[in-house]
Formats: sequence, C-alpha cells, structure tokens
Amino acid sequence: MRLTPDQRPLAGAPAEAEAGPTPGQPARAATGKRVVFTGGSGVIGPWVIQELLRHGHEVLNLDIVPLDNPAVHTMKCDVTDAGQVYSALHTQIHLTQPLAKAAIPDAVIHFAGYARPMLAPDNEVFRANITGIHNVVEAACKLGIKKVILASSMTVYGVTFAEGRRAFASFPIDEGVECNPTDSYALSKLLGETVARSYATRFGVDIYCLRIGPIVEPQDYAAAFAAYLGRPEAWDVHGWSYTDPRDLGQMCHRCLESDGLGWQVFNATNDEMTNDEKTAEFLARVSPSTPFTREMGEHEAPISNRKIQEMLGFKEEHPWRRHYPAPE
Repeated sequence: MRLTPDQRPLAGAPAEAEAGPTPGQPARAATGKRVVFTGGSGVIGPWVIQELLRHGHEVLNLDIVPLDNPAVHTMKCDVTDAGQVYSALHTQIHLTQPLAKAAIPDAVIHFAGYARPMLAPDNEVFRANITGIHNVVEAACKLGIKKVILASSMTVYGVTFAEGRRAFASFPIDEGVECNPTDSYALSKLLGETVARSYATRFGVDIYCLRIGPIVEPQDYAAAFAAYLGRPEAWDVHGWSYTDPRDLGQMCHRCLESDGLGWQVFNATNDEMTNDEKTAEFLARVSPSTPFTREMGEHEAPISNRKIQEMLGFKEEHPWRRHYPAPE
C-alpha cells in the first residue's frame, strides 16, 4: 500500500505527551501556554506567532491557507462556521503519530477576518468579522477557555476610514476616547469589543481587545517612514502612530502572562509618534480645535500605549528610530 503524504511517518516523538518537541518545534517553557491562533497565515500573524514561539508558547494556527513555519501546524478552519470553531478549539496542538489526547487550549488569540474595508462589499466585511468574533468568543467561553485575545483596531476611533477628513475627539487618543466609526470594518471591530465585554462578564473570563495601529513590517520601514516624515500633516488617518508586528507579538505574550483583568481594551501601538516634532506642539498646530486631556511625553505617540505599559508591563523593543533609515 502506498502511503499518502499525510500517512507517512512524522519526524520526532510518537506523541507530544510522551517526549520533547519534534524537529522544528520549540521547547515549551515552564510558563508556556498552549495557544490556538486564528488567522496566523496573514500579514501580521507570522510575526506574532514567531514571537510567541520565542517565549516558549505552543501554537496551533487556524486559517484557510497554511503558515510557512515548521514549528506550527495549520488546521484549515472557517471561523464564520460555528461548528468548525467548536471542533477546532478541542483538538491537539501538534500533528503526531499517534495523536496526543485532545484538549482545550490555555488561550485563544483571534486575528482572522477582513483586515480593512473594500476587500469585500461592506455587508460581507461586517458579516464575516462580527460572526467570526462571536463564534470564537462563544466557543471559547462555553468550552471553559479562560483567556481570549482579540485583534481590534485603532480605526474604531473613527478617523482612518471616514468619508472625508475627521478630527479625533481629544489628545492623547487613549482607550477612553469616544469611538464613532462610520465604516463597516471599524464598526465590526467596535461591536466585537462589545461582544467580548458581554461574554467576559457572563463567564468571568479574561478577554483582552488589542486596538492595533497601522502595521509597519521590518522590510517596510524605509518606505513607511519616508512618507511619515515627508508629509507629517497627512497622517492623521494613522493617528501619527504605528505598530511593529514583532512588538505586537510581545504584547500578545504579555496578555497571555497577565491574568484576572476581565474585559480590557488596550491600544496596541509603539511608543513614539511617527515624525520628529514634539508631540504636543505638532498636534496643537495640525489639529488646533482638538482638546488635550493631559500633558503628553515629548515624542509620545498620539494613540497612547500607556495603559498596556502600566497594566501588562509591555516594553517596546522596536522603536522606529532604530530601523529608519534602513540599515545598509
């Protein structure tokens, strides 16, 4: 009988419960968690997952396309199908022969979904995103998983995808600032936070929502910051802030390590504003009608990450000035 690729012997130990990791899999740290990550094959996911592996966590990726990482198994899963989500959250983390006993993970990180408007019609963006969020949160809570981390977005503040220019409600843009988005994508993210709050209250679990800023991947620093520095006034749509996906991975790690906070929303941005001017002076010049609610640091990002620093102990590792201009 000819073996199909899925039937051929797997490298390493016969089962994850009986021996160490197979080649290409990281050793699990004493505090490492078993994590199911949805949407790990997208733009952000590979960076975040690599950071989680670096901290000793084990990861199963749920996506519709594979992740190119030998340490992580990808299970094909449509998160808009509640049955698939329930099944996928009670399974193994690694593919081994024989399989280890199925179990729920320690945590779920949900990044799957449309990443902006106009990737599909508005009704589809909203349907897919809010359905996926509800399915993941409901399944996790009803299966007894105590930690869920959701990818929200700084677009909930209502400026990025508004039809025409809008001003932020106040500076700094912290988690207490009014959110009034008018596009289908940001609305799905804001309502997803409400879903999270409802389930966290009902089940007494931790659900942390990360309002992620504009992503700047390592290879994109030169182009992104040439634009940010060249025309700084134009980047109100990004809140003059950014998120390095490697630091986002560290934020997810800090979420995994921080228990008992219930429902929380965190701005998931890097520390500093995306141009060289002093923050308060720059904002007063480009948005003179927007009030300040406190003093701001000299170069503090307008979408402030103070809360995630103070509550979770996040410390930035990738400030933009270290990467721009790009190293030769």
